[in-house]
Amino acid sequence: MARYTTPVDLTNCDREPIHLLSAIQPIGFLIAVSTDWIVARTSANIEAFTGHEPGAIIGNPLADFLPRHLIHDLRNRVAYLVAPDMVERLFACRLTEGGRPFDAAIHLSHGQIIIEFEPGTENIGDASGTVRAMMARLDTRPDLTSFYREGARQVRGLLGYDRVMVYKFDTDGAGEVVAEACKPGIGSFMGLHYPASDIPKQARALYKRNLLRLIRDVSSTSVGIVPELDAERKPLDLSLSVLRSVSPIHIEYLKNMGVQASLSISIIVDGELWGLFACHHYSPISPTFERRSVSELFSQMFSMRLESRERRELVEYERRARDISDQLLGAVASDETLLKDPDWLGDILTSAIPADGVGVWINGNYAFSGVAPPSDDFRRIVRALNGTAAAKVFATNHIGSLVDRADHFAKAASGLLAIPISRSPRDYVVLFRSEMRQSVRWGGDPHKPVEYGPNGPRLTPRESFAEWNELVEGKSTPFSPTELRVAETLRATLIEVVLRLADEAAAQRHQANARQELLIAELNHRVRNILGVIRGLVRQSQPDEEAVRDFVNVVDGRIHSLARAHNQITDDHWGPAPLQALMDAEAAAFAAHKESSIHYKGPPVLLNPQAYSSMALVVHELVTNSTKYGSLSGDGIVEIEWHRETGEDLFLTWTESGGPEVREPTRKGFGTTIIKRSVPYDLGGSAEIEYNPDGVKASFRIPARHISEPRKFDSKKVTLAANKRFSHMPHASKEPVKPDLLTGMSTLIVEDSLIIALDAEDILSRFGAEIDTASTPEGAHDALDKGLPDFAVLDINLGDENSFGIADRLSDAGVPFFFATGYGEQALLPAEHRSRIVVQKPYTTHNLARAVEELLGVGGDDD
Repeated sequence: MARYTTPVDLTNCDREPIHLLSAIQPIGFLIAVSTDWIVARTSANIEAFTGHEPGAIIGNPLADFLPRHLIHDLRNRVAYLVAPDMVERLFACRLTEGGRPFDAAIHLSHGQIIIEFEPGTENIGDASGTVRAMMARLDTRPDLTSFYREGARQVRGLLGYDRVMVYKFDTDGAGEVVAEACKPGIGSFMGLHYPASDIPKQARALYKRNLLRLIRDVSSTSVGIVPELDAERKPLDLSLSVLRSVSPIHIEYLKNMGVQASLSISIIVDGELWGLFACHHYSPISPTFERRSVSELFSQMFSMRLESRERRELVEYERRARDISDQLLGAVASDETLLKDPDWLGDILTSAIPADGVGVWINGNYAFSGVAPPSDDFRRIVRALNGTAAAKVFATNHIGSLVDRADHFAKAASGLLAIPISRSPRDYVVLFRSEMRQSVRWGGDPHKPVEYGPNGPRLTPRESFAEWNELVEGKSTPFSPTELRVAETLRATLIEVVLRLADEAAAQRHQANARQELLIAELNHRVRNILGVIRGLVRQSQPDEEAVRDFVNVVDGRIHSLARAHNQITDDHWGPAPLQALMDAEAAAFAAHKESSIHYKGPPVLLNPQAYSSMALVVHELVTNSTKYGSLSGDGIVEIEWHRETGEDLFLTWTESGGPEVREPTRKGFGTTIIKRSVPYDLGGSAEIEYNPDGVKASFRIPARHISEPRKFDSKKVTLAANKRFSHMPHASKEPVKPDLLTGMSTLIVEDSLIIALDAEDILSRFGAEIDTASTPEGAHDALDKGLPDFAVLDINLGDENSFGIADRLSDAGVPFFFATGYGEQALLPAEHRSRIVVQKPYTTHNLARAVEELLGVGGDDD
């Protein structure tokens, strides 16, 4: 703690609370004694009250100056000082036989006993009866406003000051006069606001320790402590002294207000400084110590009653908020359009949380009620809110701290409370509050300053209010913690409303999707029947001529190709289908004995329905031509490659080699026309075909608008092809898996289906693994109890259970593993396992090999 030997300026000090002043007011005297009752220090004005000079007392026993009975009483009072910051009192003490009575205050300070005396009276009133009567009047007040006002009236009636104010601190330390009792003709300070610097943090900290501070006469000269420093070269700590002097800044503040005497009594609620009873008098006045003690007791009782009332009001306020939530829920349940009605929302929400306006943002649409920022600025505010913590109410009394360029609408909307009512991108109901200084008014004509001290005119009510006005420019009244709790309650209600509406909309979408699926299925059935009828007519109508029969077979193949393509794209509700599945289907239908001669290379891509149908005919013609005349008619091969940059066109090449010598046909048939013109004509792309002697080469460019990327779980998750429905298709170009991939490694397979487990065992055994299998979580844990494997494969869904507990145990033990699932993209992993590899069933040699290679970091095919 810093040490000072002279009064200090507490206003601008940013150090820890400073409570050390070496001077006291001249209305009494002070004696500091050690615990062995040897006088250590005195105040310089002791001679005026006792006739003893300070220098004569220092070093002498206290018994030389005080009667034994008084020392006995003082010792008893010291015994009561069992808690920090306690001050004991003793009234009508006689320092000398037949002398005047004194009132004494006793407290402990750093191993010393501080005894303060000031002139008292013989007549000691009935303190308990006085306080009881004061509290009885206080308890009759129905609301907090009249409660504050009655408290001020009772203190003024007890102490006789010209003005008594109830001064309440805000959360940031600024203050407001919320009640006042004063004599007529002196003006009013009611409703005035003051910046936090008027009563700095250090002074507020001291007010929590020393509940009552008295200034009898601002013009009096303080007297010092003799000596200023003790034997340890430390000044006396006067934090709890009833006679201590105050900061000269505070004295100047009172003088500039024309105040000659003051008294303040702390109001402590929930252990914190709620405010003060601030008493002003325009001439010197010194209420007796006994009266001041009664007022302190009243303040403590007032604080307890205030705490009780505030809690009752809080409970009632939150009850009303719940009623409003129920009202909101019931109303929107019967009329969902109310959720988008800002006037209705404004009325119902501002009845729970005071605000000047409401803005509603739902699905990019907005509406306002009351005061609000311009629409462009509201959009900026919503974008900024999306950067705040999700799923929480957000409040600020300074929108300028959230978005820039907020000053031009600050008078209308300076603060906001945003209630998110959906997931990202979030929808909001936003309450706006106007600038605070727009809602503050003078409650009367404050006293004009009498004079300015060396610190200038700021130390006056009017100038202090002006400074407060400047400090709150662009800010609104803050949203209280209670209002934030109520906002969370309202948010839960609004979310419930939104979810209910979303459930209803989802049910309607589900019904619509079901109808759509039925229609698509019926359409598919009818189209396939029509194509079947056409095929039947063509085949039944073929004559005996061989050339015509060949023609019929060609047409039949083309129709069949269209039927297969149509079936594949309607399997997924007329959605995109995998390019590789198209290749597989054509190879399986028309080159079944040559599938091992068709090699694929390219990333998973999906073709939209129009492109899929067109490419089905193109690939069909290429396959049938190659089977009849090209590389697939002999021992040659076909290499099909495709590639694309992200978001760019798809480039596909068909290259034949190893077959009979190729010559460009002399007659352009319909099949050649399909190959050359379908992609440019139907899709807006390009196509080229070259008849090289060593094999046909065809190149195609399919525009990006016809291409879709397959959805994935995660960048690390394994998919065999663009669509899980075709993950079982053969991949003729794959290189054989190395048989030593898992040689000597113990492997745990957790799979609840016997057939699938046997399939996985067979594949992993061919990799060289030593297999242990479990079908339930309990069986897996039993296996782990016997010993940890080198590697594991975990089926996510095990009947009514899952394998996440096993995964946690393996992860903790450092055992590598990956998941497997048959649910495709519906597999949901907990947060701690979302980066894990997931293999889609059914198991194949290649999808398991690829997962093992990626997990263990070994080389392998990565197509």
